[in-house]
Amino acid sequence: MNSIMSHLPAVRGRYSENVDLSRITWFRSGGCAAVVYKPADADDLSFFLSHCPADIPRKVLGVGSNVLVRDSGVPGVVIRLGSPFAHIFHDGETIDVGAGYLDRNLATFASQKGLGGLEFFAGIPGTVGGALAMNAGCYGGEVKDVLVHAIVMDPHGKKHVLTPADLKYAYRSCGLPKDWIFLGARFKCRIETPAIVQKRMDDIMTAREEAQPIRARTGGSTFKNPEGHSAWKLIDEAGCRGLREGGAQVSEKHCNFLINVAEATSADLEDLATIVHERVLRQTGIDLQWEIERWGTAKKKAERAFKSAA
Repeated sequence: MNSIMSHLPAVRGRYSENVDLSRITWFRSGGCAAVVYKPADADDLSFFLSHCPADIPRKVLGVGSNVLVRDSGVPGVVIRLGSPFAHIFHDGETIDVGAGYLDRNLATFASQKGLGGLEFFAGIPGTVGGALAMNAGCYGGEVKDVLVHAIVMDPHGKKHVLTPADLKYAYRSCGLPKDWIFLGARFKCRIETPAIVQKRMDDIMTAREEAQPIRARTGGSTFKNPEGHSAWKLIDEAGCRGLREGGAQVSEKHCNFLINVAEATSADLEDLATIVHERVLRQTGIDLQWEIERWGTAKKKAERAFKSAA
């Protein structure tokens, strides 16, 4: 598993072997990453990408809020953008922020500066990089509505500055290949009274607290909302509220959340999602699509049920 170390380029950042990703991801389940790489800065990341053998798989992990790592672990290199990618500053009605900055902290920063429009970030778990990669959104806002441009690095280590049109954003998706890495972004805001912005942000956080199991070991919304439908409602109507499989459970509070209630394995969580998917499909004909990313080799059962969506 660790033989790839001898093939990796010498970098200024840090490599770590056999990293237990269950300690990082919000589900608190899953196996190890063969190697985790923390770049020293963007130039170090560029050097790594341009010199790393193309046949070594690479993934980018933020704080693990929207990822299910399978129990077999993740081959290749998992890239984590740490403090060198967590800068933030504002100029007038724009904010420039690094991909490693937390979404909630971005909303707080904007509020303190009297800049409105980014309050919805308070309801998105994870980092700015993850939000950019999936056009994240909630409570009436999404990334494409406020993005001026994103700074992205291609698999060969070259930087690009891309607009929302370049990114081909759609509902919870981005048109870029999965192996492009978001480094940061510029967001447009509007000048407002800080107290008014803070009130809207507080309302979002309160609504999220009341509606979602945010203190549980979960990965956020499991499935995307099909056009014209709410995934949670379809799941509820299919009789899945509170359903359990091993140590995994469909949340009683919000049916589109899976939670780890009893030392669930990632297989428990994915098998439970498979059951939910099959029940909704059988009852409604609607083929729910994953919003959570799944990393590693799938079990045959899950692979069969979600072959088209994986």
